[in-house]
Amino acid sequence: MKLVLTEEEQFLQDTAKNFAAERSPISHFRNLRDTNDPILWDKDIWSEMVKLGWPGILIPEEYGGSNFSLTGMGVILQECAKTLTPSPLFATGVLGAYAINTYGNDEQKNNFLPRIVNGEITTALAIDESSHHNPAETDLSAKKDKNGFIINGKKIFVVDGASADLLIVLTRTSGEKGDLTGLTLFLIDISSSGLDIVKLDMADSRNYANISFNDVKIDASYILGDIEAGGEIAEDILDIGRIAIASEMLGNAESAFETTIDYLKQRKQFGVLIGSFQALQHRAAEMFCELELTKSSVMAALRAADEKSNELQRLSSLAKTVAGETLHLVSNEAIQMHGGIGVTDEYDIGFFLKRARVAEQIFGNSKYHTERYANLSGF
Repeated sequence: MKLVLTEEEQFLQDTAKNFAAERSPISHFRNLRDTNDPILWDKDIWSEMVKLGWPGILIPEEYGGSNFSLTGMGVILQECAKTLTPSPLFATGVLGAYAINTYGNDEQKNNFLPRIVNGEITTALAIDESSHHNPAETDLSAKKDKNGFIINGKKIFVVDGASADLLIVLTRTSGEKGDLTGLTLFLIDISSSGLDIVKLDMADSRNYANISFNDVKIDASYILGDIEAGGEIAEDILDIGRIAIASEMLGNAESAFETTIDYLKQRKQFGVLIGSFQALQHRAAEMFCELELTKSSVMAALRAADEKSNELQRLSSLAKTVAGETLHLVSNEAIQMHGGIGVTDEYDIGFFLKRARVAEQIFGNSKYHTERYANLSGF
């Protein structure tokens, strides 16, 4: 397993870095927040991402994609995260593309994958029903009715759910709440009767939604994968998503660290640069070491996904745990080293703290994944 980028992946990273710096600096994110944009991402920026082929990176060429690697997607998310670039790339280009390409039937692939590639639709994965991530706790019911199902219940904290055209929804078709068996995934168009989508106002000013299902009728042909195999399928999709979001969190942490180091080199106190204070140097050194460990953890997980390694589940939880803990540390230290101005809205560094606190919770926090890693390792 190589923990370095190939020439193609390095080119993709450089392209993403230039794109983020030129087309979506942090001021772009600030403007979306300040204008209370309804979807909190820019359609023109998304169109440019589509032209670059990013939504189709995980999609085969026969559907218009490039069939590249998750590592390639990871470096894009990492670079865009450095400027807090808001877009539906994670929810659509990773979660939606992977789910439909891996588990969709021919009709579903032909219908949805080309539309993801050309930017016609965006997707969202609806999993959680409480503040604690746990797919087994799914209680959203899908009851058999003639040729289809009737869905009732609620999903919360759906990433990009406020703007998605297509929902990938985990439901319970049998069994009891707490069982990972008896779960089924459905593809549901947001125009379906009975859907109530409420946009959430979160600390990081990104796109999330709570979604209620009130007697939503869905045909059996919209089942993703096999009926009642949704638990295992969802975990696989989530593992890919966890690795992708860990890549993004790594980019967040790198940018917060670099911004803080630059500040230490400029801010003077008592007539000297605060970067000369040994205590702050020690704290900066600790952040640097944790970032290097995170880079290795995230790259190992990306490679495991591309190589379909048996270690995928463990490395996914490892990457999410390490990235979460590192981003938590770096965002905290960044605020403290900036002093009082760190918590003012005038300075961008506060955005990274807010993003950190929300991203840590997406698809399981560090505690959840530490326990999962231990269980997968036989402890």
